[in-house]
Amino acid sequence: MFDSMKLEHRLDKAAFKALEPKLREDLLDAQAEQIAGRKRTILVLLNGADGAGKGAVLNQLYGWLDARKLVTLTYEAPTDEERARPAMWRYWRDMPANGEIGIVLGSWYHDVLSRHVAGKDDREHFVVQLEAINRFERMLWREGVFLLKLWLAMDPEKALSQFSALKAHPAERPIVTEWSEFKSRKQVKRLDEAATEAFRLTSTAEAPWIIVPAADARYRDAMVGDAMLAALRRATEPETPDVPAEPSPPQQPAEPVALLPTPSLLATLDYTLALDDNTYRTRLEQEQARITRLTSSRRFRDGGLICVFEGSDAAGKSSTIMRLREALDPRRFRVHPISAPSDEERARPYLWRFWRSIPKRGHVAVFDRSWYGRVLVERVEGFTPVAEWSRAYGEINDFEHQLNEAGYVVAKFWLAITPEEQARRFQERETVGYKRFKLTPEDWRNRAKWPLYDAAVTDMVDRTSTHYAPWTLVEAENKRWARVKVLTTIADRLEAEIA
Repeated sequence: MFDSMKLEHRLDKAAFKALEPKLREDLLDAQAEQIAGRKRTILVLLNGADGAGKGAVLNQLYGWLDARKLVTLTYEAPTDEERARPAMWRYWRDMPANGEIGIVLGSWYHDVLSRHVAGKDDREHFVVQLEAINRFERMLWREGVFLLKLWLAMDPEKALSQFSALKAHPAERPIVTEWSEFKSRKQVKRLDEAATEAFRLTSTAEAPWIIVPAADARYRDAMVGDAMLAALRRATEPETPDVPAEPSPPQQPAEPVALLPTPSLLATLDYTLALDDNTYRTRLEQEQARITRLTSSRRFRDGGLICVFEGSDAAGKSSTIMRLREALDPRRFRVHPISAPSDEERARPYLWRFWRSIPKRGHVAVFDRSWYGRVLVERVEGFTPVAEWSRAYGEINDFEHQLNEAGYVVAKFWLAITPEEQARRFQERETVGYKRFKLTPEDWRNRAKWPLYDAAVTDMVDRTSTHYAPWTLVEAENKRWARVKVLTTIADRLEAEIA
């Protein structure tokens, strides 16, 4: 791996015994500060060759730290539930809350390395996957998740020998097996070489790799303890430290300022489009039948459908979703109404609550409001700093790309009406008893910010309408037209992807 592995890294028993009490005290003090702050999470990626001591290091950390805020996250071969969703779903599902520490055995590096070592992925694909990991880890760091990436390094021959010795006496000590598919010396050596390449490409300012010489157990444990202490102290700093930023699109100010007016996409729509009642009923039934047939097909079982509904208040999202609901098997779809995040959700990266709701393949998820709140209401209302919502466009594109790569059709709709039509619908809701629950004082207040939302929608569509997850702008002044356009678009997308 590295020439330094050929050097002696040893710590005698007396030296370890002398440093351990102070190290333990410092670790507990720093962890108590992290728990009290409840602002950041630490994920410890514990990796290395089998036989390098991952199990022993895990137990040492449990002995040194407050185990009540420590959780072990172990990932082996995907379960049926995990295989039914995108590859990263299981890591998002288990994300610890702020103030907690997660120790990860079998991280997102495992599959990338194992496929490359086994010859299933060439170097080009290997590099592309590592670049995606860099973006993922950068996003976690900016959302308050600090990564401590440890590789317990040992000469491949010695690691094999040590692992064989452990396997010979399994009752004496539990064995942490991460690379059971690689048994020969040649394979272990290739893993060592692939890991070295991965370190070079994924050791970043936000999430650097720490190579821990593991031949001497006391030296290994002391170095891991020091690294854990540094991570805890870094995570409890008052402000997130600056790091070199990757190239990104020009950031927008919190409110449009300007020299020239921002062109509005919504202003280009034809709000006179309409359907008469007879045509509407015929078209609605036709498109519902197409959706039923397509989502019931054998090919749909290998993918899935994710629909995102955004739009002006009173634009008709709920009634459109109802018409879509009529076309779907109730056993295989779910509508997720999205409101302000809960305390549990605020304690994790903003995409966490959406990742948890990704359906199994062969199922449908409908989001009534969505992850686009970060670049809409959070931007306009000033809930999120400019730097955070500006970077969200790229993070959302990555998220939707992963969904598409996993076989999901992502259909996104903005239902648009004019300010005049919105006022008319608000007034109707005030006078009709069974519609009154839909109207709040907040809805009236938001009307004053119509130009800001208009600019935010234009930026959102420009930056996140991709070939794998395009936006469809829906003229919703006439509800019949809007419903048929949405259902036709969904049926067309499904037909193109699975027919």
